[in-house]
Amino acid sequence: MITIIDYDMGNSRSIVNMLNRIGVSAEITRDHSKINESKKIILPGVGSFDAAMTNLKKYNLIDILNKKVLLDKIPVLGICLGMQLLTDSSEEGDMDGLGWIQGKTIKFTPSINIKVPHMGWNLVTPKSDSKLCKDINVDSRFYFVHSYYVKVLNKVDSCMQTNYSLLFDSAVERENIFGVQFHPEKSHKYGMQVLKNFSEIQC
Repeated sequence: MITIIDYDMGNSRSIVNMLNRIGVSAEITRDHSKINESKKIILPGVGSFDAAMTNLKKYNLIDILNKKVLLDKIPVLGICLGMQLLTDSSEEGDMDGLGWIQGKTIKFTPSINIKVPHMGWNLVTPKSDSKLCKDINVDSRFYFVHSYYVKVLNKVDSCMQTNYSLLFDSAVERENIFGVQFHPEKSHKYGMQVLKNFSEIQC
């Protein structure tokens, strides 16, 4: 069972449907007792950085998430905005992020060559020794919708990169902490593989 955090900011039902397609059960909840018993967590996210952090505080979720991730060391996967929340801060807002991955979330600069938001299918360059990237090839394509991208402080924390006028960190991995900027629930067989990999991770 994977616990998907409900804080009014995610496309959670689509994630559950994709997990069910690969034979993985999941529940959407903000109930602290259920989160405390969880063995794996997904932190989805659609919307703005400060609104997401505000809602996590509103539902008193930050302390229990810190406990599960930093003390109990259970695997956690941030998706889209959920990955950005793993970082220290974002140019989108003024609030601190969760700070589980050292880095910053930065706004794409529109130009004649690129449109913002970055929306649609794009390739990733996976790291070969990554648990999250198992069986992900260089021709794997994922679906992105975002105006901000993550830049990690320590390159060892980056497990996928994507080119959109610049190379950005499209997935992160450090110990039990994982994040993807793309939407695996919208990325067909490639997204299914990423979710399968996450479901099989043992930390």
